[in-house]
Amino acid sequence: MAGSQETFGKKEREKKRLKKKKDKLLKKEERKAASGQVNEFIYVDEFGQLTDTPPDPTKKIKVDASTIEIGVPKKEDREEEIKEKTGKVSFFDTSKGFGFIIDSISQEKHFVHVSGLIDEIKENDKVTFELERGLKGMNAVKVKKK
Repeated sequence: MAGSQETFGKKEREKKRLKKKKDKLLKKEERKAASGQVNEFIYVDEFGQLTDTPPDPTKKIKVDASTIEIGVPKKEDREEEIKEKTGKVSFFDTSKGFGFIIDSISQEKHFVHVSGLIDEIKENDKVTFELERGLKGMNAVKVKKK
């Protein structure tokens, strides 16, 4: 005759599994009993704080939904920037094809490449230009002599 296949370790694991299952059921019942006492709603007061009391209806503010603008404003609604700027050529190397222009208003230096020129320029020329974002900062483009 063969002996029982159930060892002491198997019996212990089975006892632990049944105890876990029983504990889980007890916790579930406790949560159900406690849920009748807990308020399920959380409100936000006029200062943005979370509270368990509902807000006062007299402090309610009417907001017209059509006045709320979601996203970026349309291009025609935004104010038009001054695109054309004036400045002075501080350095220009014709052999290498690049140089720098100093803005007459902000005194900032802007890089200029020969591909962004309309007229030929040299150092100390007064020019008008537009700015365009480049890899390392703002670049002067559409550069014309004044």
